[in-house]
Amino acid sequence: MRVLVVEDDPDLGVTIAAGLRGAGFAADRAESLAEADLKASVNAYDCVIADRGMPDGDALALIKRWRGAGRPVPVLVLTALGTVDDRVSGFEHGADDYLVKPFAMTELTMRVRALCRRGQPPRLPELVVEDLTLDLPSRRVRRAGVLLTLTAKEFAVLETLMARAGQVLTRSELIESCWDEMSDPMSNVVDVVIGQLRRKLGSPDLITSLRGVGYRIGAPA
Repeated sequence: MRVLVVEDDPDLGVTIAAGLRGAGFAADRAESLAEADLKASVNAYDCVIADRGMPDGDALALIKRWRGAGRPVPVLVLTALGTVDDRVSGFEHGADDYLVKPFAMTELTMRVRALCRRGQPPRLPELVVEDLTLDLPSRRVRRAGVLLTLTAKEFAVLETLMARAGQVLTRSELIESCWDEMSDPMSNVVDVVIGQLRRKLGSPDLITSLRGVGYRIGAPA
């Protein structure tokens, strides 16, 4: 899942992005509303986190414009403006959630995860391919009943593959979903993570490589 962090404080923006990446998200940053608007127009984000007080205006104005243009991306407003009137104004302008600074990174992560799910087609709490089970609420993966230890990135790639079991996902689709702008699209990051997953999932291999196309988990759809 890919998130855009709109925050003009560079230290806080880096901290939030790092926390999200540690939780398995791909996270891009924008330090102005203009930059956020540009990035949101060229990238498919599952959620946007926006500080209200940006150098070029109030983020609520951008959210209102997005809603008027029919852009449905979920937005969490993260701000020091925490009165009831401030929160009500945020929701009236189209925000989906509102969190007041200072905040706990664990709470922000859970709220973002919930908003990302809201913007996607409904999923079962558990994804199953043959004897492989991925439990979304607990974020645990088991094969033949044995609990596996995956990194956040491995979990994100496996979740993306299992959510579309039987379908071929290109490297570009996996990068778009599981990585952010810090990743080089010409690198072999996808192949490296797939290799790590194969080693951890064990035999027989559940992930099929289609040379020059991408990867699929499970039988063809």
